Amino acid sequence: MVSIKKVIDTFKKEPLNVPLEVYKDDYKILISTLLSSRTKDETTFNAAERLFKKAPNFKKLNLLKKKEIETLIYPVGFYKTKAKHLKELSKIILKKYQGKIPMTRTDLVSLPGVGRKTANLVLNRAFKKPAIAVDTHVHKISNLLGWVKTKTPEETEKELVKIVPKKHWKDINRLFVSIGRRYNTKEKLISFLKEKGLIDKQQ
Repeated sequence: MVSIKKVIDTFKKEPLNVPLEVYKDDYKILISTLLSSRTKDETTFNAAERLFKKAPNFKKLNLLKKKEIETLIYPVGFYKTKAKHLKELSKIILKKYQGKIPMTRTDLVSLPGVGRKTANLVLNRAFKKPAIAVDTHVHKISNLLGWVKTKTPEETEKELVKIVPKKHWKDINRLFVSIGRRYNTKEKLISFLKEKGLIDKQQ
């Protein structure tokens, strides 16, 4: 197995494609990440832009009716469920957290529609806290590299935090997702990893 540093350095040389990284404030990071589940980034970005024009903060978001939110975020995946979650989430953050997004994973995952991946991305991007957000790309590539032998993203996260040095945690999601999108079939991915000498040619 090649070193983690070599993989990170190799991936960093590839063109990066993470459209949602344009968002820098914690409100936009949380909302766009929540919208992005099971949805292409381009679709998410357009939906997020429409929503942020009408609701640039939690107070304005809370004033929107669920139907209005649905119309603004369509056609993201599960847009009706996400609209419901956004409405509930804005109310909870305003009431329980005085309009500020909580800064712990435990509090974040207690919010409607926020799972571990979203919570970890928010901790990472909004609050610069070390966390590894594992989605299908991170899960698949980590297994192909032989870093882990796991069945679920949750298991992958547990294993990765044990073996990846903390200084690389912030890079794992953005780099692996970008590579996973670029080489979007297992065959293309394996071919790329072999070509770069990151996995055995016999694999």
